Amino acid sequence: MRPPRGCRRRGVVVGTVTLCLAAGWALQTPGGVSLTVPQPNINATVAQNILLSVEYSCRGIATIEWKHVSSWGTTKIVEWKSGNYVNISAVYKDRVTIFENGSIQLLNVGMRDAGYYFVTVTEEHGTNTYGAIIVNVYEIIYEDIHFVAVLFAFLAAVSAILICFMWLCNKSLHLFQKTTHKLSASTTEEIELETIEC
Repeated sequence: MRPPRGCRRRGVVVGTVTLCLAAGWALQTPGGVSLTVPQPNINATVAQNILLSVEYSCRGIATIEWKHVSSWGTTKIVEWKSGNYVNISAVYKDRVTIFENGSIQLLNVGMRDAGYYFVTVTEEHGTNTYGAIIVNVYEIIYEDIHFVAVLFAFLAAVSAILICFMWLCNKSLHLFQKTTHKLSASTTEEIELETIEC
C-alpha cells in the first residue's frame, strides 16, 4: 500500500525541517556564552607574575568578573565590560592587568594569593557561565639555602677565630712555662752559688 502523493512530500518537508532544527540546536552555544579555561591549575613561586588565562565567546557584549577565594576570605579582583568600563578593586590596583579575551595577569604574587580564582562571564541578556582556576604559591627555597649558607659561614668564621685564640693561649702558656722553668733554674743556681760561697 502506497501513501498518498501529498503525504510523501509533506513527510520530506517535515523531515528536512526537523533535521535543520536538530542541527541548529546541536550547534547552538548553550546560553549564548562559552568559556574555556586552558590551565585550571597553576603553580607559582613568591614574587612571580602569573597569567590566569581564559577564552570566552558570546553573541553580545559580555561582563567579566574575577573573584579570589581563599582561607582569608573572598575578594573581588576586577569587573569589566568589553570596551566600556573597568573596575579594579583597590587591593589589586597596581597588581592586575586585564586582557580582552577575559584573562588577567597578577603581578608579584605572594603567599596570600594562593587559592581559587573564579571568573564569571555574563552576556547582556543575563546568561552567564563560570570558570575556576586553582593557584598554588610556594616560597622560594633559595632564600632558606642562602640563610643556611650564611649561618654556616658565620659559624666557620667564629670557629676559626676560637681555634686561633686557643693556639695563641697554648703558645703563651708554653712560653710562660719555659720562662718560669728557666727562672726557677737560675734561682736554684743562685741559691746553690750562695750556699757554696758561704
